Amino acid sequence: MEKYKNQIIAGDCIEILNRAKEPFADLVFADPPFNIGYQYDKYHDNVEKTNYLNWSRDWMAACMNVLKPHGSFYIAIGDEYAAHLRIIGEELGMTLRNWIIWHYTFGQQTKAKFARSHTHILYFVKDPKNFVFNDLAVRLPSDRQLIYKDKRANAAGKIPNDVWDCYSRVCGTFNERQGWHPCQMPELLLGRIIAASSRPDDVVLDPFNGSGTTAAAAMQLGRNYCGIDISEDYVKNTQIRLGELSKINRGNLFGRLNMTEYFELKRLFVEMNVAADTLIKDDKVFGYFLNQLQLRINRDKPHDAALVKEALKEFLTWAVER
Repeated sequence: MEKYKNQIIAGDCIEILNRAKEPFADLVFADPPFNIGYQYDKYHDNVEKTNYLNWSRDWMAACMNVLKPHGSFYIAIGDEYAAHLRIIGEELGMTLRNWIIWHYTFGQQTKAKFARSHTHILYFVKDPKNFVFNDLAVRLPSDRQLIYKDKRANAAGKIPNDVWDCYSRVCGTFNERQGWHPCQMPELLLGRIIAASSRPDDVVLDPFNGSGTTAAAAMQLGRNYCGIDISEDYVKNTQIRLGELSKINRGNLFGRLNMTEYFELKRLFVEMNVAADTLIKDDKVFGYFLNQLQLRINRDKPHDAALVKEALKEFLTWAVER
């Protein structure tokens, strides 16, 4: 439905999605309030458990209402309610494909228990026999390739496991941090989800738009977005964020890389977790990087090596300054 495409909408996601007359989303990513007392603009994040779970069932059902038959549904949630939402998802008719753990640095410090340094990401599909999973968009060079030089290794690399430890939390000092929302997800983590479970021109829905990271990642990967948030201020700030992003010259970024190619270059570098000096100077490792980048963007032939190295150096300068 065109009226939801590339829109950031202010309002209650349950009410808005239940009014939709037909499914329009190919992928849903939801990062709801965890019910642990965060200070949001228009939402009280500390409600009675039964009320929270009933509300969770309502918004999950509303998302299911607009998810296409082949669609996927990812939910980021904390320890307190991960198991409950897994059960609710299955009761609503979804199938759990993975229970992903996002393990991050800069964890939350505590006084009377071990410090928390992870978030759960539940990956559901609506139909276990009909869903999108673009494995070439997420594969990485394996140790067989990088370390052991094993010729038997799959030339396309390996699919990542279900513990994601390459993405840091977006801390207050990072360039990526927007500064007006308390809980911001990393763009590159959303990039992995969107690249894996949607196709170009698909619609990616975020019912808790927040800082607009899902929409920003979708835009950079050539997808359409729909974000909903109960806070008018968050909606306005997201629209400003996306407006600034749209000003980027997609056809001439860092030489001849377009916005999607540059985004995938950043994501691949972070996910490979190889020292920058090694990547740039080791021809074998850099060759794997070029091959993987080509697979991720479905390009007929690799980019010019000098161009990619120039873009990498630009990104590394930005990353160090963050």
